[in-house]
Amino acid sequence: MPTARFEPSTIKNKIKREEIANKQKKAKGQEKLQRRLAQAKAEANDPLAKKKRLAQNVPRTLDNTREFDPSILTANPNSEAGPSTLASQDPSSSADAQSEPTQQPEDETAADIANDPFAAYFSGAIDPSVPPKVLVTTSPKATRTTYDFCDELVGVFPGAEFIRRKKGKGFEVGRIAGWAANRGYSHLMVVNEDTKKLNAITMVYLPNGPTAYFKLSSVELSQKISGHARATSHYPELVLNGFVTRLGHTVGRLFQTFFPPMPEFQGRQVVTLHNQRDFLFFRRHRYAFRSTEKVALQEIGPRFTLKLRYMKKGLPAVKNLGAPSKHLEFDAEEHEQEKLALKDIEMGESGAQEQDEEGEKEPESPKQKKVVPPTEDEYLWIWKPELETTRRTFFL
Repeated sequence: MPTARFEPSTIKNKIKREEIANKQKKAKGQEKLQRRLAQAKAEANDPLAKKKRLAQNVPRTLDNTREFDPSILTANPNSEAGPSTLASQDPSSSADAQSEPTQQPEDETAADIANDPFAAYFSGAIDPSVPPKVLVTTSPKATRTTYDFCDELVGVFPGAEFIRRKKGKGFEVGRIAGWAANRGYSHLMVVNEDTKKLNAITMVYLPNGPTAYFKLSSVELSQKISGHARATSHYPELVLNGFVTRLGHTVGRLFQTFFPPMPEFQGRQVVTLHNQRDFLFFRRHRYAFRSTEKVALQEIGPRFTLKLRYMKKGLPAVKNLGAPSKHLEFDAEEHEQEKLALKDIEMGESGAQEQDEEGEKEPESPKQKKVVPPTEDEYLWIWKPELETTRRTFFL
């Protein structure tokens, strides 16, 4: 008698069909379990068999299937064993692939690091005992969810300060960045929400940028983490993992500037940013040495995931939409500025005469140049999911 009548798809009775399907599924799972146990027992006696199996069965991932571009990357992601790509299918391209790492422009990366806007932080000009001054604010019409997350961020960054964002015109991100830069803040962080859900973070390095925009997802506050530890006021350590490209170096150095250069190791707190598949996973733990070989971790929180969408030069632009056109003739303000300039010249001459008569005076300290946001954006990098080449080339 043929066995086709015992197939679940040929049985019209629903209860009987589900019963036979569940039995077949259970038998298939038991067979797979026995096969895995036998394989593990055989590999326990022969360690080389396990290494050979792992070398032959490497999964295809987004990281190990990217095409190597020496003009962008600072490290070849395909240097380790991985599945074959389109370039490796051509035998003539194997020699070129081997010669690519030698043509890698390492001097360009060194020039980027030396001339980037974060050079002052890493040059040692900043006092390592003083934390960076970070301003944390929200999007307009924020809810309790955003405020709770901002409180967590203030606890993560030692020099952070939270100020509620007012409603109405005149409080654009660019204007807030200029206001913060003129008052000594080194960073601006804007947490955005949509339909009462956190969805983005804008990070601005003051006073001259750049500006990075990240999509925010998988947010979990400290109170929601089971068995979480309590944070202390110690400066945490920072661990950056997977930032191996030129863009990755820029993003990694941006996150480094949010923390003091010298951590306080007695606090045993560590902040980790792990880059995997272009997602940045944020975690904060406290470690404890159980022995000379074992270390225990206890998560403090919060935990969230970031994804870079674009990076701009300078501060966020403030576009004056509907602004009146300028007059062709001179305004009264320009005449007033000319009069003030003449007065300054006259005061300078009179001041010089008074110095000659009364003696030398102490020189006045130069005034800090006022930071004004631009009117147009200039992108350093932008995410374009519709272009496959952009997705493969510009990654962290």
